[in-house]
Amino acid sequence: MDKLIDASYLQKDLDLEADFVIVGSGAGGGTSAEILSKAGYSVIIVEEGNYERSKDFDLKELSTFNRLYFEGATRPTKDKAFTVVQGRTVGGSTVVNWTTCIRTPKETLSYWETELGMKGFSNEEMEPWFDIASKRFSIQPWEAHNQNNNLLSVGAKKLGWRYNSIPRNVKNCNMLGYCGLGCPVDAKQSQLVTTIPSALKQKTTLLFRANAVKYNWKENKIDHLYCKPSVQTGETLPKIRLFAKHFITSAGAINSPALLLRSNLPDPYGLIGKRTFVQLHNYSVAEMPTPVYGFFGAPQSVASDEFLWKDGVKGRAGYNIEAVGAQPIVLMNLRKLVGEEFDSYVKSYPNLHVLVSQIRDGFHEDSLGGTVQLNEVGYPILDYPLNDFIVDGIRRSYLSMAECQFAAGAKTVVPANNVVNPFKTWAEAKKGIEKMVIQSPNTVVNSTHPLGGNAMGNSMESSVVDTNGKFHHIQNLSVIDGSIFPTSLGVNPSYTIYAIASKLATNLSKEYQSNVN
Repeated sequence: MDKLIDASYLQKDLDLEADFVIVGSGAGGGTSAEILSKAGYSVIIVEEGNYERSKDFDLKELSTFNRLYFEGATRPTKDKAFTVVQGRTVGGSTVVNWTTCIRTPKETLSYWETELGMKGFSNEEMEPWFDIASKRFSIQPWEAHNQNNNLLSVGAKKLGWRYNSIPRNVKNCNMLGYCGLGCPVDAKQSQLVTTIPSALKQKTTLLFRANAVKYNWKENKIDHLYCKPSVQTGETLPKIRLFAKHFITSAGAINSPALLLRSNLPDPYGLIGKRTFVQLHNYSVAEMPTPVYGFFGAPQSVASDEFLWKDGVKGRAGYNIEAVGAQPIVLMNLRKLVGEEFDSYVKSYPNLHVLVSQIRDGFHEDSLGGTVQLNEVGYPILDYPLNDFIVDGIRRSYLSMAECQFAAGAKTVVPANNVVNPFKTWAEAKKGIEKMVIQSPNTVVNSTHPLGGNAMGNSMESSVVDTNGKFHHIQNLSVIDGSIFPTSLGVNPSYTIYAIASKLATNLSKEYQSNVN
């Protein structure tokens, strides 16, 4: 079997067989592939995107967004209220994330255990798996803050807020500042440079530019996975069938539920695709009196969790605050301006400081998340209404970010909202933000952290998979990715996915071996 197969060049139908077939090559899929392949099993990894490496990363924003992200990094929700940003390349979103690796808050894990009855995921029980992930992906605290991040710490310190340096998964980082466009020096320890090459040294095949269409199953067992090329270069469209003893879905939130839905798997309680969370992001832009150059250096290296649990785990929407890598197109999209206003905004670019908050969802009765649905051609659409609970969190986080930026010395601050002009004082900002209309399309929000849709849990009546990631109603199917989280996390999810994937894939490997013996 070839190690690398580009499905777009297939000239005829293809059947392959392995011990494990893994759909997706990101944080969950790549981690699982390495663990299983090193245990001696044959593995097939299916990836919808292309196989691009450091030599291909030219750091050009528009072309890279189109090549490495779903729908050019602008995948819309059903009502077009915001976009969801997800990687679409070998290595998944780990190739284009900003290397932020924050451990799952103990409050989140405690909620899973005490409120949802999930066993095996306490802070103490997850400790060894975080340790494994930390060593494997070189996760270490980062202290070389650029000015964009340093200003967050300056403001937080003056206000008496908690703040910390963010661990990053890098080696020999050159601090180019364009992590979202792929790392051209392989400093980012993504799946592209860690687990995927490691797995390929074993009995692993990487099938890329291949779209996993559906699982074909009978009774309670999957027979094969049907795929087709995601890019067609020939006159005919070959059919691809992948056979395995066990199948792992690791395509991430939105895409993993979509695959299960397209496969018409047993779902007696209608749970697949439900409780999909986004940790919604909203932004605040400040003009500082001196240059910030937020487009150089590590994009994120300081975070404040002052407001993450301020009203308790089950209270109002909590949020953390981080800095934003202020590359040109990213920053220009935060303000919809024309004429002289746009000219002034562009000229102030070197002095602009940008903060982002992410709204913790899924812990309150008014925060049930969204639903992944299929359109008429089987493509996933996320329906996620911005209800009053979320809007309240957005408004309060705008206030916090503005207060922090003024405390750090800002000349003006403006939320990424097109119904207001820049505020010149904190008092003016407080008054304006409190009465500001927050709704699409004027409010610029998005998500880079979709989670859930295949919630794990103990009961078939309230979860899609069990706490080992095994699908409740199919014998040889697991889901190992962020889609199994029963709530959002409150922090960037990559570290949590690395750790939980390590735990679940290791357990699956042991279980499979015991069955063989």
